[in-house]
Amino acid sequence: MEFNIDNLNGLIRKIESNVDYMEIRASKGNGTSIIMKDNKIQEINTGITIGARIRVLKNGAWGFAYTNDLRKLEEISKKAISISNSLNSDVVLSDEEIVEDKIKTKCKIPVSSVDIEEKIDLIKDTSKGADLEDIISIGIKYSDNESNTIFVNSEGTSLEMDESRVGMWLNVIASSGELMQIGHDSLGGVKGYEVIKNADLESFSRKTAETAKRLLTAEPAPSGKYPIIADNTLTGVMVHEALGHGVESDIILQDDSILKDKVNTKIGSEIVNIYDDPTMNGFGHYEYDVEGVKSRKNHIVQDGELISLLSSRESAGKLSIKSSGNSRSVISEQPIVRMSNTYLEPGDMSFEELIEDIKEGIYLKGSRGGQVDTGKGNFQFNATEAIMIKDGELSTPLRDVSLSGNILETLTLIDGLGSDFKTSVGFCGKDGQLVPVGDGGPHTRIQNAMVGGSN
Repeated sequence: MEFNIDNLNGLIRKIESNVDYMEIRASKGNGTSIIMKDNKIQEINTGITIGARIRVLKNGAWGFAYTNDLRKLEEISKKAISISNSLNSDVVLSDEEIVEDKIKTKCKIPVSSVDIEEKIDLIKDTSKGADLEDIISIGIKYSDNESNTIFVNSEGTSLEMDESRVGMWLNVIASSGELMQIGHDSLGGVKGYEVIKNADLESFSRKTAETAKRLLTAEPAPSGKYPIIADNTLTGVMVHEALGHGVESDIILQDDSILKDKVNTKIGSEIVNIYDDPTMNGFGHYEYDVEGVKSRKNHIVQDGELISLLSSRESAGKLSIKSSGNSRSVISEQPIVRMSNTYLEPGDMSFEELIEDIKEGIYLKGSRGGQVDTGKGNFQFNATEAIMIKDGELSTPLRDVSLSGNILETLTLIDGLGSDFKTSVGFCGKDGQLVPVGDGGPHTRIQNAMVGGSN
């Protein structure tokens, strides 16, 4: 079968009388990933991908089938119907607008137009900027992807989307002989190769290396409760991990979120406004989710009150609400509820105003991962670096510091928001699937926060 909307709609019309609902998602793409470590290329993957999936709903049960051979679409549709016939369930989909649209990512330089040799040279040049004294290892991963995706369903929605995404991730390790420290940063966007080519890569890599070097002489962090300032990155990680997953409605329905039954309840201070916005210029951008629902800016927390959840058509149907447009997945897997670009809205304070009244506190910067229990709302995040605040001034550099707490308590302790704003470039894992996301916010002041260190 040829890859076009008319053919896919023709298959829908042929099959739809046998099911209650049917959708087809087919995609062709090309991509490149390059991994370099210590100035040696370790891995290059480049190629073309093609695949299609069919979902059918009959008597409340899903049938799902996937193929990378478009000639087998009719065959896998029969398999999907057979699967749905063998299952018993109570799936109900939310009613959504029927749309016809064509989407194309705005690209100045298509990634497919750039030779692999140029991409390798650019990565090597980036590595040179991080090659400073005491740096013992430099790792870079570059990734780009272009795809043409068609989505059609039996309700009449028909979409064609040309999308492009490119990113670069840098890890730098510094050593003093007795101590090792890590610097990390990333950049990218839902655009073309110009995102990387036009970036100041020498500054990007040098600053990351300088962070790792600086940590070699930093003092071990103290432990206890302090007023803290979280930078844009750590603010984003906290909002994404500790709150964002908790408002995913499939997790709510699984009874694994502390935010269950908390809609229209105060969960943060008056200045806390949190959004998930696929429409913004961030790494998690998309125009339509994988169920053909138009994306929109979702206001999750308004003036400290939880006002909405993130949902798919299935989870929205179970909750008797409209889908938020947050159904996402790789094409070979079942759609699930996912975040996009999740952030805390900035305020109007300068960095100097945020710290001027702090007698003794800590400024935490960056993220080195952590852990979250969505059911209990507890979290612990490791910051990349930190600086002691004394009498309203930055003082001693610190290392090996973490932030922990309960999200319902921590959001109420936010009493100052910077006027700056930044989002990160990354991927989020859930149920074995990775999707591109952005998260961020302003510099954020949190009173009486629990900080962990080695002192």
